[in-house]
Amino acid sequence: MATGLVLVASMAGAAVGTPLYPTPDPDPFYATPADIADKKPGDVIATRAMPPLMIFPDTTITVVRFRSTNSEGRPIAATTTVLTPKQHRRDGPLLSFQHIINGLGAECSVSRVLYTDNPDLIVREAPGWNVLLSRGWSVALPDHLGPNFAYGAAKLGGQITLDGIRAVKQVAELQVQQSPVGMVGYSGGGMATAWAAALQPKYAPELDIAGAAMGGVPMNLVKMLETLGLNSHPVFGLALAAGLGLEREYPDRFPLSDQLNERGLAARAQIANSCTNDILATGAGRGALDFAKTTSMINDNTARAVVEENSLELYDGVPKTPVFEWHSPIDGLIPIDSVVDTDKRWCAAGAKVQSDQIPVPDHLTAAVLGIPAALSWLEARFRGDAAPSNC
Repeated sequence: MATGLVLVASMAGAAVGTPLYPTPDPDPFYATPADIADKKPGDVIATRAMPPLMIFPDTTITVVRFRSTNSEGRPIAATTTVLTPKQHRRDGPLLSFQHIINGLGAECSVSRVLYTDNPDLIVREAPGWNVLLSRGWSVALPDHLGPNFAYGAAKLGGQITLDGIRAVKQVAELQVQQSPVGMVGYSGGGMATAWAAALQPKYAPELDIAGAAMGGVPMNLVKMLETLGLNSHPVFGLALAAGLGLEREYPDRFPLSDQLNERGLAARAQIANSCTNDILATGAGRGALDFAKTTSMINDNTARAVVEENSLELYDGVPKTPVFEWHSPIDGLIPIDSVVDTDKRWCAAGAKVQSDQIPVPDHLTAAVLGIPAALSWLEARFRGDAAPSNC
């Protein structure tokens, strides 16, 4: 196994560690119902009308709880938050916006942070969302990390995204039963969007998705870890958080905690319920050697398989919906060859892919510069225009 997997490989023959799960949300609305297994993916569990917010003028806010499925096929309860502008017309466009959620706790969820003043959180994105709302689009914002905040579990994010769309379409007062549906996301949100697009033909074949726009997508987590290796990195905290999230999602196959030394366990406790800024601060300038109690290279195929299962480049499914994909060709965070190779594979299988390169050296700058073209592309899909392709 490559050195980059030392932090996420389990020790051969070691006892399975106990994941450190997030603190449960005390609000009973977010509890998992006892009959969850009797429901179908996308079935609505409950809805809640939320107080209006000044940051979204003339917009109603509705939280929808629904049944979804975790990475190992078990039923879970998930959440999406729907913004409905006053100018929305019945069956007007519905956009599922998969936000970047770099978090391990409930306070990082979209359904929660809209009502906080934490500068680490997504209220700062409100001006961009208002652009979408001003077009009359309803916007669904799924908590795509799931109830255990399994950061890094990319396939899970795709399933929750699709089930969130299924659920929203069932809520009569939202008036989107026959709406054309688009999906968009960048980075971690792009990963959930891309997985949703690739999974849809098999996981939710009844859904008609007009188009999926995705940017800065980590298409191959194995390669990301191999690139990181044992070296220190400014954003190593995100790698640690992803490992902890995968352990939560695959507790029997991915016992990361067995690999951690005292400093690693302290860091785990420190970020168990944290969002982006605290996670970054905990791991800034660190590397695997700072938090792992062994440097021996253990070739554990079970642990590696978990990472592979969440690497879209290695998944053989192909989107049926048209795709708009954008990235920086010199992105310092994600392996660009995996993005290019995935685009080529999708093209070869007959998918309509429009790929744009944003010539900047920064991951987040590429997000800002690429989103206007992505939204224009989505607007054309909502109009029913033929999708372009530069395969």
